[in-house]
Amino acid sequence: MPELPEVEVTRRGIDAPLRGARVLAARLGKPLRWPLGVAAEALAGSTVGAVARRGKYLWLPLQGGVAPGGLLMHLGMSGSLALVDGAPPPGPHDHFDLVTSQGTLRLTDPRRFGAVVWAPAMDADPAARLLAALGAEPFDDALTPAAFHAALRQRRAPIKAVLLAGDIVVGAGNIYACEALHAAGIHPALRADRISRPRAERLLAAVRATLARALELGGSTLRDFKDAHGMNGEYQDSAAVYGRSGERCGRCGGTVRRIVQGQRATYFCAGCQRR
Repeated sequence: MPELPEVEVTRRGIDAPLRGARVLAARLGKPLRWPLGVAAEALAGSTVGAVARRGKYLWLPLQGGVAPGGLLMHLGMSGSLALVDGAPPPGPHDHFDLVTSQGTLRLTDPRRFGAVVWAPAMDADPAARLLAALGAEPFDDALTPAAFHAALRQRRAPIKAVLLAGDIVVGAGNIYACEALHAAGIHPALRADRISRPRAERLLAAVRATLARALELGGSTLRDFKDAHGMNGEYQDSAAVYGRSGERCGRCGGTVRRIVQGQRATYFCAGCQRR
């Protein structure tokens, strides 16, 4: 699933090329998770503003035209956005095209869990409703170690599940939660409310460092993800534990194990990640 690094890599790839572009047409393919919420032809004539990101959502502001507001976009489980000149005819998994004066922005999503939803503003429904439950952005200065620890103290669930929930801090998806917990030396099944203040501080630093490294490497490509220019991410090749069950931990020499938590695979080192 595309997580925060992959979505941010996508944002960076489309923001500058699309800024100021005039929308010429829009095309809908098979239905996505939610309806667009406006007639596709109403998007024509608007101008694209600066692309923003909130959690795993992208906000594409549309100024002027018949339907000023913007498009809230989500890549779902297997989606990717590509910005191409002279786009070929859409294939069976191409479910949304925004044709602009600076290229066609195309959403490809084999599993159709993605979404493109129009809203009059990012802080108005339906966008506001979809974004309401999101936690702090990981690099937000307001997310202090004290605030992070205080939030963990309110949760009795395993820390891996708490990170994946995204309502304390967004962005630590399955790969990055495993990697951050390994970097911080914390067992993924440890209850969040039992994490001490020093360990919480290490974990927050590890989440930030892990996500920053993933951004440097263009995110992770396990199956379908490609950036807006068709390039794969490379983070998965440098992962310390994710996908490395049975291998030796590079830090302590222990064995990397795989367990299942909440129907998701979790990888951790049995030697240096203690409860």
